[in-house]
Amino acid sequence: MISFKGAHFPKPVIMLAVYFYVRFGVSYRDLEEIMAERGVTADHATLNRWVVRYSPEVARIAQKRKAKTAVSWRMDETYVNVRGEWVYLFRAIDREGQTLDFMLSEKRDTKAAKAFFANALSHNGIPNRITIDKSRSNAAGIKEINKIFKRLMIPVTIDTVRSKYLNNMIEQDHRFIKRLTRPMLGFKSFASAAATLAGIEVAHVIRKCQLGPRTCGFCQFAELAE
Repeated sequence: MISFKGAHFPKPVIMLAVYFYVRFGVSYRDLEEIMAERGVTADHATLNRWVVRYSPEVARIAQKRKAKTAVSWRMDETYVNVRGEWVYLFRAIDREGQTLDFMLSEKRDTKAAKAFFANALSHNGIPNRITIDKSRSNAAGIKEINKIFKRLMIPVTIDTVRSKYLNNMIEQDHRFIKRLTRPMLGFKSFASAAATLAGIEVAHVIRKCQLGPRTCGFCQFAELAE
């Protein structure tokens, strides 16, 4: 359960505002107007605080509740603008297109790739294979994970498949994320970007029905706070 202690608005109102922002890609000024049309007076700075505060917690719970995924993964990175600089959003889906994990990183190197894979493994189990493009850092990250398995005497080796064709699926999946971040015109801080992207990924998970049949997107989003 997510704590809303100290909040000056009811939980349903806060969750509706956060959901609108991460699902429909509006600006905070537009969201302020949308909420005013519904009788809620909250300025754009308050709305921003809600998104940054609650999106990561919703994402954490969604990760635990999403349906089990396949053991063949597709992994790739896309770019996000933060303070006028490009940072890297590591993402992974399975062969069915279901979201596995994501991580925002200021660097695109072996250390970042290793951290991403370690996080994805802890949330989704060990895959048989991971398909990547020609990125050397991603291949090195998987190699480092396999070394850890060997050191811990875990009888598992993750196969690495390099295929631009097979990775088209995740490149297409990036489009949903990019479509929502484009109207936001970049992020002012790395923390704000990471939090907002967490909420956007949850909205994408709901859209893919990974939390069960989708009858009401907002209802499923709000249930994650209960």
